[in-house]
Amino acid sequence: MFSHVFLGTRDFERALAFYRPLMALLGVAERFCEPEKPWAGWQSSPGPRPLFLLGKPFNGEEHVPGNGQMVALLAADHAQVDQAHALALAHGGRCEGAPGLRPQYHANYYGAYFRDPDGNKLCVACHDSTAG
Repeated sequence: MFSHVFLGTRDFERALAFYRPLMALLGVAERFCEPEKPWAGWQSSPGPRPLFLLGKPFNGEEHVPGNGQMVALLAADHAQVDQAHALALAHGGRCEGAPGLRPQYHANYYGAYFRDPDGNKLCVACHDSTAG
């Protein structure tokens, strides 16, 4: 369904320091990093799409996070959701919802919510009933 998702940043180096360990924890490989542009991308497996891209806005204007926008990343199990949330907070993220079951979405939905240092909202979620 998706070719790529692009998130903007005001401070590329700070954002890179946030996303590199998060994506590594989730097992998403970095495909490229071009600090001179600046932008970076991570590739899904088995790939090559969708890509998760991070960079300064193309139009050169200041990045402003949107209200009501969120990117949800897939976790293998509940422990990985917990670890991703803790890692995000340790790297400058802000909690928007602690890890836990959210049966209002579906019986097996286990997720955590946070904002990156630029204010972009993210979720890490697991949908597997056997992953607890």
